[in-house]
Amino acid sequence: MDPERLLLDAGGMTFGALAWGSTDAPLALLIHGYPDSAWTWRHLGPYLAERGWRAVAPFTRGYAPTDLAPDDSYFAADQAGDILDLHTALGGDERAVLVGHDWGALATWTVTATEPGRFARYVTMALPPPYTLLKPATSVKTLGVAARQLRMSWYFAYNQLPGTERTLDKVIPKHWRDWSPGYDATEDLEHVFDALCEPRRRRAALRYYRNNLTRGLLDTFAVKAGAPALSLHGERDGCIQAELGTLYPESRVPGSRYVRVPDAGHFLHLEQPEKVNGLIGDWVGTAPQA
Repeated sequence: MDPERLLLDAGGMTFGALAWGSTDAPLALLIHGYPDSAWTWRHLGPYLAERGWRAVAPFTRGYAPTDLAPDDSYFAADQAGDILDLHTALGGDERAVLVGHDWGALATWTVTATEPGRFARYVTMALPPPYTLLKPATSVKTLGVAARQLRMSWYFAYNQLPGTERTLDKVIPKHWRDWSPGYDATEDLEHVFDALCEPRRRRAALRYYRNNLTRGLLDTFAVKAGAPALSLHGERDGCIQAELGTLYPESRVPGSRYVRVPDAGHFLHLEQPEKVNGLIGDWVGTAPQA
């Protein structure tokens, strides 16, 4: 099923988006991460549409054809605000569901913490509740986990360096190879570089790291889950260890569910689409009628 291509005005910005399903169906909002694009939802979007949802996948702020962020503002709170604005602009109601991967998962967790009742169901992929990410460094028992994650997260520091956007032609394919070993990302990389088609777009993509690791550090890593969520994580994730998702079960709101997906890495929804689609379908159900 080919998607519709939309331009949406929300919160003073114009967002490009892909969409599947009837315009009068309940909203399923799908939020991508880095280095990725709205095309990452090309399997889940049609699946949800067949189950009666209006699936909409925006290109997040900075990714073409969406506007660059005003004042170079790419904090987690900004992206969460975009989600709430898009919910309103798309006529979302209390039946709507929100799915986020990577930075989209961080934004999803942020929405659960700030407006937990805005969506009926939440799904996060490849990211546990953010405040748990630094916890392994606070205990001798989990220092090994912390050390491994620090090595895996080298790119956080690398992305702070001036001019690193000029190296993304090599760095982004390396991320896909390292984070989802064995997955053929040829199609995905074409979409990524279409969305990061000029230097200012590439700088914007790195602003997510530069803003949130410097001025937004405390806010970013203080986000706690505020609503039940389905959390999915690939067993072979080379970006964020799946083990982090199992260390702190108390970090999730009662009624949540956590699933480690075998034979999948960071981009689990692309590597194991049938498995991941089924898990999400079981969680959100078929779209309820008004």
